[in-house]
Formats: sequence, structure tokens, C-alpha cells
Amino acid sequence: MKRLVLGALLSGALALPAIAALKEGDVAPDFKTQASLAGKSFTFSLQDALKKGPVVVYFYPSAYTGGCNIQAHAFAVNSDKFAAAGATIIGVSLDSIERLNDFSADPQYCAGKFPTASDANGTIAKSYDLMVREGKAGSKDTRGVEIGHGFTERTTFIVTRDGKVAATVGGLAPADNVDKALAAVQQLATAQGAAKKVGA
Repeated sequence: MKRLVLGALLSGALALPAIAALKEGDVAPDFKTQASLAGKSFTFSLQDALKKGPVVVYFYPSAYTGGCNIQAHAFAVNSDKFAAAGATIIGVSLDSIERLNDFSADPQYCAGKFPTASDANGTIAKSYDLMVREGKAGSKDTRGVEIGHGFTERTTFIVTRDGKVAATVGGLAPADNVDKALAAVQQLATAQGAAKKVGA
């Protein structure tokens, strides 16, 4: 009987998603990497971006794949709302900078509204305690182009100016991930506004 119970517990544990991502209150690892905005490469620094306000760091599996296309489009459509709440957005994937130059400028997806960063070897994703899986040989994107890189799990972090994780959003459908990230950013802006009034 004990063996049956133990076996059931173990199988249940294995069925759960392996979400060991950084949690609220954790220090968000700083990173600097090649990124693309509207098809143009530049060096993105999280530390520099945080000087302007909170940063939405969203990790996604790959440019030009079903869910990632939906998520990028949702972030682009809502980019003004994120900006109104004082936040900037950076997408991070294991895509090469060449793929991201296309994706960041694509009017159907990022539409030049926010940058996407290349984490080609998965170092940044791993520093955020995200799982990185190897890609399957011959996998193609929605354009029919071979992907040729590994994947990280879809997880979004709201990072405050002091470099702390204010919220972690994972395990949701792509569009829901964006909605929840926006709600978290707006809540943060409201809390900061209230704190300023109290301090005034």
C-alpha cells in the first residue's frame, strides 16, 4: 500500500510543470546582449533600461512559431499601455540576431514596437532559472525556415528599478501571459503613485 501511495505521489510530481523560475523578491540577473528593434541591431543592457523604470523581460521559445507570434503581436498591440504604466518591454529567446532583425520589424508581430534580444546559448534564460531544451533537427518556423536553435520556456518577469522581480508570469497561454504582465505593471504603477502621495 505504501509503495502504491509513494508511486502515485511521484508520478503526480513528475506530471507537474518544472517551474523553478525566479520568484517575487528575487534579484533579477543583469544582462547585456545583442538585440533588435525594428530590424536594427543594438546592444541591450537591462541595467540601463531599468534607469527609465520597470522592465518586462519576457522569455519565449522562438520567433516565427505559433504561440510566440501571438504573444509578440499582443505585446505590440499593448505597448502603449505598458509605456503609460512606465514600463519597457524586452523579449528574449535563443534566436540568432539575424532572425530577430526580421521578427522585430515584422508588422504582424513585434511591428517595431519593442526590442527582442538574442540569448543564443541560453545563458540568460538559465540565469533566470528557466529550463532550456535542445531544438529538434529539421524543425521549421511558420515561414518554412529551419529554426536551428534550442528553446526556453515561456515566462515573463516584471523587474523593478531596483533590480528585483516584482512578479513572475508563467504557465499561461501566450495572450493571457501578456494580459497578466500588463495587469502586474499597472498594479505596480498604481502602488508607486500611492506611495508618492503618502510621501508628499
